[in-house]
Amino acid sequence: MTGVTGIVLAGGQGRRMGGVDKGLQLLRGRPMVAAVLERLAPQVSEILINANQNREAYARFGHRVVPDAVGGFAGPLAGLHAGLSEAAHGLVLTVPCDSPFLPPDLCSRLGKQIGENDLAVARTGDQPHPVFSLVRVSVLDHLSRFLENGGRKIDAWYATLRVIEVPFDDEADAFRNINTREELDSA
Repeated sequence: MTGVTGIVLAGGQGRRMGGVDKGLQLLRGRPMVAAVLERLAPQVSEILINANQNREAYARFGHRVVPDAVGGFAGPLAGLHAGLSEAAHGLVLTVPCDSPFLPPDLCSRLGKQIGENDLAVARTGDQPHPVFSLVRVSVLDHLSRFLENGGRKIDAWYATLRVIEVPFDDEADAFRNINTREELDSA
């Protein structure tokens, strides 16, 4: 989809993986983020990587790296905020750095359903996947206020917006993320 900025969320601390940067962990001989970028690139016009540590390593993948403007590793909303602030397009597609199997049609399917909504979120079964979303840049001020007031829960923020959940039951495995060493070894 043209006119979409892709944001790879790689700003976390990787606590469940022993404090390592998950996106840089090797999966089948290459960093997980490389697989994410490979699947994301054909779907968007521009890619930003949100990272708070190892920014030089992420920059080697050839995309601009944007750190959180909100301090203290504030989670995916801080990464979304950073990406929305820097996006060159009116829509952003967010994906996490630890989900190397993301759907190759994620952007197009979310884009077909967003309509007049503020964002479209992928869902499998009854489970929404809020870090896989297509978001209008026009929500930036709303998100800034939410974060300034101490909000950090992505579900609580979404509840204040017009959101559509888009079913991806046919690609449920594509949303598998790798949070632990065991999950990395089995992938």
